[in-house]
Amino acid sequence: MLEKKEYVYIKRILNISGYVGNHEIQKSLIKFTEELKTAHIVDEEDMPNDIVRLNSIVTVQSGDNWEKTIQIVQPSDKDIKNNKISILTPIGAALFGYSVDDTIRWEFPTGTKELKVVKVVQQKQDSVQKTM
Repeated sequence: MLEKKEYVYIKRILNISGYVGNHEIQKSLIKFTEELKTAHIVDEEDMPNDIVRLNSIVTVQSGDNWEKTIQIVQPSDKDIKNNKISILTPIGAALFGYSVDDTIRWEFPTGTKELKVVKVVQQKQDSVQKTM
């Protein structure tokens, strides 16, 4: 499930990016583009709070017993030291649009992993709205 303005923004940055990067990142972004074709698009007021979207702070677990909290951000706001991960990275693309308790199977540079969304906290969407 995606919010309408974020959907348009993501489609635009995916077109501009041209899937730049190594082969594994390209594969991930191509899969992300395919998933966007079947996404349920809704207006801002209809977006549930437990959906991963731009600026969401997400706690995710993997089957191999690790848990991490990250924030999914626009490419220009990425900051790995502060756990701000670009939507154009494999993990950003994998989690986007899913909700709490969803399990996602995704191909990462280190191999296929299953991730479970444990918690989603929404941050202000203002910076996203200004760039769209």
